[in-house]
Amino acid sequence: MTNRTLGTLLRVLVKKSVKGWDELLPHAEFAFNRALSKATSLSPFQVVYGYNPRTPLDLVPIPNPTKFSWEAEKRAKEIQELHTKVKERIEKSNEQAKQHANKHRKDAQF
Repeated sequence: MTNRTLGTLLRVLVKKSVKGWDELLPHAEFAFNRALSKATSLSPFQVVYGYNPRTPLDLVPIPNPTKFSWEAEKRAKEIQELHTKVKERIEKSNEQAKQHANKHRKDAQF
């Protein structure tokens, strides 16, 4: 599924500028890594870092800037909890796929 998604994304981006395809790769990578996964309901960025990076639309000046302060131990615990949730979601998704794939299969003894 990942290869199909990346193939489609690259075809759409490269279609209009065949000669400059190499300049589009960082944009494709960013877009793919920020997109939600069906299995986990999270983006790859969220799984690794615990949050999605900002996009150009997020960089609009904020009237009253606020600062976020995270203690390292608290942040590490949040990431660990996130990884646990992601693992559970992947296992659930894999089990559903297994049940769907095995629905019409017959057990054969050889």
